[in-house]
Amino acid sequence: MNQAYAVAAVTVVVLATVLIGALGLRISRTTSDFYVASRTVKPGLNAAAISGEYLSAASFLGIAGLVLLQGPEMLWYPVGYTAGYLVLLVLVAAPLRRSGAYTLSDFAEARLESPQVRRLASLFVVGIGWLYLLPQLQGAGLTLEILTGAPDWVGGLVVALVVTGAVAAGGMRSITFVQAFQYWLKLTALLVPALFLVVAWLGDDAPRARFAEPATFREHTSVRVDDTVRIDLDRPLRVTVTGTVDDRRHDREPVALDAGVHRIGAGTELGFPAHARVPQKAGSERTGASSWSQPLASSREEHPLYATYGLILATFLGTMGLPHVAVRFYTSPNGTAARRTTLVVLGLVGAFYLLPPVYGALGRIYAPELSLTGEADAAVLVLPDRMIGGVGGDLLGALLAGGAFAAFLSTASGLTMSVAGVLTQDVLPSRGVRHFRLATVIAMAVPLGLSIVTVDVPVADAVGLAFAVSASSFCPLLVLGIWWRGLTPPGAVAGLVVGGGAALTAVMATRAGLPADGWSHSLLAWPAVWSVPLGFLTMVLVSLATRDRIPAGTAATLARLHLPEDLMANDSTGVSGGARQR
Repeated sequence: MNQAYAVAAVTVVVLATVLIGALGLRISRTTSDFYVASRTVKPGLNAAAISGEYLSAASFLGIAGLVLLQGPEMLWYPVGYTAGYLVLLVLVAAPLRRSGAYTLSDFAEARLESPQVRRLASLFVVGIGWLYLLPQLQGAGLTLEILTGAPDWVGGLVVALVVTGAVAAGGMRSITFVQAFQYWLKLTALLVPALFLVVAWLGDDAPRARFAEPATFREHTSVRVDDTVRIDLDRPLRVTVTGTVDDRRHDREPVALDAGVHRIGAGTELGFPAHARVPQKAGSERTGASSWSQPLASSREEHPLYATYGLILATFLGTMGLPHVAVRFYTSPNGTAARRTTLVVLGLVGAFYLLPPVYGALGRIYAPELSLTGEADAAVLVLPDRMIGGVGGDLLGALLAGGAFAAFLSTASGLTMSVAGVLTQDVLPSRGVRHFRLATVIAMAVPLGLSIVTVDVPVADAVGLAFAVSASSFCPLLVLGIWWRGLTPPGAVAGLVVGGGAALTAVMATRAGLPADGWSHSLLAWPAVWSVPLGFLTMVLVSLATRDRIPAGTAATLARLHLPEDLMANDSTGVSGGARQR
């Protein structure tokens, strides 16, 4: 790919983000403008902004990478991401808007009349926000590294600087326009190249993507392995090696590898002959002839049915508790507008998710070595050069680069906004605009530092961790807080700690590689199956045991959440005095 084109595309996206953000700066004058755009965002604009921030690096790059690696069964990811808004529409959208709060922490305090619940909710907002920000920054680093050869921390730094500036300058009013623009840019950036790539594929004699069979190299291919990896061959293979194989050094030598496991040293370059099978990483089972139709690839988990349900629950129920999603509904003029916004979001997100699987299937044919190098997320970026080449491939690649960078910027903007809002209200000594801008810097600085020192994981997997924690903590709090008058502050605290804490501990143990396999690994890698019910059950049981702690204003609060706004017009600015002041 022509680096000049790619750099130009990324530069245009960055400049457009800054200029559109400046528009928000000109019209953001009050604290309400900064936090919730004065609750005046119409459904069409709000839906585009929500879709823009929701469709993150996991959507733009990660879904295609997972389809390349695992096949059609990984379409559970986009299905889950989309269907999560259906649950949000039915259970949460309108009541959350009627609450009049600015953040999930505001809602928790107003509903339960408890500063302790508020502080605990704030910790989870910040934790989930930072968990979600990490893959955005790492994905930006991967993109710039592939496009320009820059160090992998440069992309994250660029995103951090641009997002911090845009959010600090104009707050919610500013990023609403930015994210709406970036949704349409991302959709265009995937759609236009996909049309050209499909046409090129139809005119090629390349085989179709057969996920039930091992991927093969179409022509002689050189693959550089940056990190030490163990591969498992099911048949002997002759390759050209420059580097270390099985602890033996080779310098452009042909080497015959027997069937079995071989250790490839970091920095080794392997030359594969045409039509050779792409080696499997050791420890992953081979895909059988009918495994594509199974709930989740057996090559991914030892217990695929359990893993599938874990994924479904995390994505279906985690959406409502994502802080950057929830805060968007506070910007709607009323509950009816919030519901209409959610319906439009379903259409916009559903249309977008039709495209990444196309790139995953084409990547299986034209870039199969990405499954070996661990860079499957790069499939979207490299396909134009592989399939079309020349100036046309460079231009399409540049468009995709711009769209990918828009994905990082838009999602990072929403997450930074939500985390900064909580830090301003619950950590810093003042809640004014000046302290909000300081909180914006803090909100981005921590994940930026972590992104530089932590080991990369696939972006879709990393985002899935945030969904699991969200589903186990805020989903029970929102559903029970909105629909059950018996919820008490002790019950909410216990449920957040037990459900959310258990999910967080599980995903961190998984990232640390403990345990490596068996049922214990599956239970920790996909905790939502047990951590979500655990959160609900804990909240209910502890609340029943502390019935005398039901807040005095519960009846009035629930009436506000469920009655139309025109019946509550005399108190429409907040659930409680505390929320109104904020």
